[in-house]
Order: sequence, then C-alpha cells, then structure tokens
Amino acid sequence: MSDTSPRNPLWAPQMLADALLRSVAGASALLRVTSANTDTSQSEVGIVATAFVDVVVSPVAMRRVRPTWQEGDQPKWELFMSANGVEQQLGTLYFASAQALFAQTLAVTIAGQDYLIESISSNEAFGQVYLYRLLLREARPQSL
Repeated sequence: MSDTSPRNPLWAPQMLADALLRSVAGASALLRVTSANTDTSQSEVGIVATAFVDVVVSPVAMRRVRPTWQEGDQPKWELFMSANGVEQQLGTLYFASAQALFAQTLAVTIAGQDYLIESISSNEAFGQVYLYRLLLREARPQSL
C-alpha cells in the first residue's frame, strides 16, 4: 500500500520529530524572552522598563547529559525542541529566525525549574531544520 496523500515529502523529518517528541515526553517549555521597545529615545536611556514575554514551545523532551564529574560543576541538561513549535512562535513574536528568538531568551522553564542556555544546535534534513537541541544548566536564583 502506498501513501498517495498530497503532503510535501520534505516535511517528513519535521512530522517524525514531532511525533517522536510527543510520544517520548510531550512536554512544553516556557521561554522567557525580552521584548524591549527600542525605537524611542526613552528606552535608550533606560526610562522605559524592559518587558518580558513567556513563550510556550511544544513538544519538547529533556534528558540529563552524562556527567563527567568535576568539583563544583553543575549538572547539564539537553532539551530537544520541535522546529515546528519554534516556527509557530516566530510568526507571533515577529522574530526573523529561531537564532534571534534564542538570543533574546533569558531563561527556559520546564516543570517549574529555570535553566540557562549554554549552547544551541540544530538538526537538518533536506535543507530544513526539524529539531533544535539546547544545552542547558540549572539557574541559580542569583543568576536570574
């Protein structure tokens, strides 16, 4: 039996990644993003306060990175984010790219715990990103 649906075959990696993330965890991540109004002279001198927007991205899955134990090291986590979930939020917030969204992200909240982004990478197939991988570390209260 063959699939004769009119779907674009280039979307297959994105659909597969979404299905996998939903079946493994199906969780949501909350990105705390700055949305400063920088088009006025008042915001340039700090009179206008910076506003924060909470962006929900779903589906995501998280795992602990294998520890290479060193004294004073914090545990690190790896967060897998659906490219479709990120792209949906880009349109609503008027960001040009996912990299711009991640650059404005101050913290990632999952299940009430805050994490800071250390690095970002993406997986591609057929020239399209289907998965974002964020390396996170736990945020201490004084670091936010």
